[in-house]
Amino acid sequence: MALAFITHPDCARHRVAAHHPETADRLAAIEDRLIASGLHTVVQHFDAPLADRAQLARVHDEDYIDTIEAGAPGSDEMVCLDEGDTVMTEHSLDAARRAAGAAVLGVDLVMENRAHAAFCCVRPPGHHAETSRAMGFCIFNNIAVGAAHALVHHGLERVAIVDFDVHHGNGTEQIFGDDSRILFCSTFQHPFYPFTGHEAETANLVDAPLPAGTGSEAFRGAIREHWLPALNQFRPQLLMISAGFDGHVEEEMAHFMLLDDDYAWITGQLSEIARRHADGRIVSCLEGGYALSALGRSAIAHIRTLID
Repeated sequence: MALAFITHPDCARHRVAAHHPETADRLAAIEDRLIASGLHTVVQHFDAPLADRAQLARVHDEDYIDTIEAGAPGSDEMVCLDEGDTVMTEHSLDAARRAAGAAVLGVDLVMENRAHAAFCCVRPPGHHAETSRAMGFCIFNNIAVGAAHALVHHGLERVAIVDFDVHHGNGTEQIFGDDSRILFCSTFQHPFYPFTGHEAETANLVDAPLPAGTGSEAFRGAIREHWLPALNQFRPQLLMISAGFDGHVEEEMAHFMLLDDDYAWITGQLSEIARRHADGRIVSCLEGGYALSALGRSAIAHIRTLID
């Protein structure tokens, strides 16, 4: 089975303010590298559907969804949903629904054996969005919508979400903090935006904060020490990845020192977990990554390893 590559033109139509780092160029950087690498003809392409209200409401409050839908602006308008980092313009609602819908489709494809894994090349990202709060460029929590769909629609009992973005996935942790069906594993720079997360290992949470300047050796050591034992003990039926590539050494917005190979390495480790416990089923959703060349290279290292 081929890798499913899920995206939609609507995701590029989500417009942000001038000099905002979360631009449509991010998706173009990945797709350009996909073509240059020769992988464009290897993956199976899918258009992301619009997540419906019932799918969103599994992880977001109805009142919050109402507020987002009612606040969708018209042409040439911009609405700020938080301190100014998270905005909505004319096409943002459709883009956000496509981003969440991509995760739902990815889950359906791998659970129905139409793909062994899926990569959702979408924006806006999602892992900062909480039950009733947009923040950190995120409107709906894409990975959470997909995981909830796996639990409810496909009847899974154990879904693991792993998050290697340089920023803590506070929204995903808040949504699933008390749900024993979800194991959430994360590494992130600490202290750093959103200034949440702390070293913790509980029944369904493995947080491994790392200091500024963390490089390959310390990053890989944290994964081996904290994530892999917990994942093997949990035995996930599906593995989902919040794939943030903003820990790369070329990023100016964060202070990790990771390389392209680190993203290939962690993807290989997670693929082995998925093969052992989940029949290889992986759904990966793009989160951060703003240095365009590094983002394109790192995402292709991730995708190539998922294919292999």
